[in-house]
Amino acid sequence: MHRIRLVGATLLGLVLVGCAGSGSTPSGESSRTTVSASASPSASPTPVADSGWQAWTASYPAEDGRCEATAHQVVCRTGSGGFVGRSRSTGRVTWSVPPAGRGKDADLVVDSASERAVTSSGATLSAADLRTGKTAWTRRLTGGSTYPVVLRVAEGTVYVLETPAEGMKIIPLAAFRMSDGRTLWHRGVAADSYGDMAVFGGRVYTTDGTEVTARDARTGDTVATSAEGVECPHLVSGGHYLVCTGSPISAEDTFPPLRRLDPDTLRPLRTAEDTGQKPERGVISSDGVLVLYEDSAEDPGGGSWNAYDLVHPKRLWSYATTTEEAELAGDRFVTFTPVNDAPVRGRVITIDLHAGPKAKGAAAARMSAPYAQARYGEYPRLVLPGGDPDHVVVQAATHRGLRSMPLP
Repeated sequence: MHRIRLVGATLLGLVLVGCAGSGSTPSGESSRTTVSASASPSASPTPVADSGWQAWTASYPAEDGRCEATAHQVVCRTGSGGFVGRSRSTGRVTWSVPPAGRGKDADLVVDSASERAVTSSGATLSAADLRTGKTAWTRRLTGGSTYPVVLRVAEGTVYVLETPAEGMKIIPLAAFRMSDGRTLWHRGVAADSYGDMAVFGGRVYTTDGTEVTARDARTGDTVATSAEGVECPHLVSGGHYLVCTGSPISAEDTFPPLRRLDPDTLRPLRTAEDTGQKPERGVISSDGVLVLYEDSAEDPGGGSWNAYDLVHPKRLWSYATTTEEAELAGDRFVTFTPVNDAPVRGRVITIDLHAGPKAKGAAAARMSAPYAQARYGEYPRLVLPGGDPDHVVVQAATHRGLRSMPLP
């Protein structure tokens, strides 16, 4: 990273200064107050002085769910397909979009390029305009599914893979234009939504648990399938890399090996040997470092993030922890410290992708001060604006809190 980072007490001092500068309460545990999400469901956008990313804390109501961020704001999904937008400077709600449907909520995707956020509730797909804070469009899902769906965004298009009802072999895969929700194409495909979906390089990738299929992102037409014998229960993607792993929902105790695929032909490429443990979640950097959370299938709960170089196949480093929540920020890997390490638990840690957690000097790991929102029992997750951010937002589920802090 090109900026200088501070840790420990010095970082806490910066957080206190940041809070005072933004008009929020300092972050000490005994004096912390929260910003109430009091805007009504039909609230119009509220002008807020924007001084860039600042340190703040905010509470959020029970109906709010997953949050994501752009370079300019935090966007959260509310119940039944609604949205709220928050200031990056104060955490206050600046706009809200009312619910669009009824049913089980799906994922949330936020696209800075098209200034849209998209989610689904039951059989309704809905989008918010991030510039106006109003509903951009709503659409019925092509299959009329009442189940959560998998959403991905690329090149001004949102791709939707529905989750099938029990016994369904062919499920809908559809593409909608982000700007106005126009249906561009839809296909009935043999796929497993639990196997995930990847979209990059003008292609959409799905797996049915064994065979991987690549489709033209503009038309939905099949352009490649993987070779027979390449077992692929789950897809992990990032940059222009595509990797097959075992399934995180598998009940087995053995798993297919890591397998990097050529994104054009889907032929297998030489890949580093994995640990043999159960793969839970992975992220891939733009220069080809896969960081994969692997856990024991027989005694889950204390796994490790293992880094693999996909370009020069080898295992780089390992970091033992107790969470599969992690993100990438520039050339650093961001996650939480382990709950069973009392001196450092409840913190955010960043690790150099190539040098690992034991590196020294400028590449050394960096930790934040301890925060209530980062405690293991809060089921925290990380929300990053993308690119090379200088702040990170921690979303705590148990006591429903958001904390914006400088990235260690």
